[in-house]
Amino acid sequence: MKTYAVKTQFIFSGTFYIKAETEAEAKRRVQNDCGLVLGRNIHTACLSEDEADWDFLMHPVQKIVSIKQRGGRK
Repeated sequence: MKTYAVKTQFIFSGTFYIKAETEAEAKRRVQNDCGLVLGRNIHTACLSEDEADWDFLMHPVQKIVSIKQRGGRK
């Protein structure tokens, strides 16, 4: 049996609703304080529930980037 390396992306799309004084601050807060860890929930680190909310689909779009056969048999 051959082994293939299948490079894959999972793309989650959604919206963060951020309270901020300016657009630049809202952008910075999302870049620095919002994220997702595989196997866990979408999170807003350092932001209270009053400062941030989110609306994301829980199932990502899957995209195959490349497929390459690995050398040797395993």
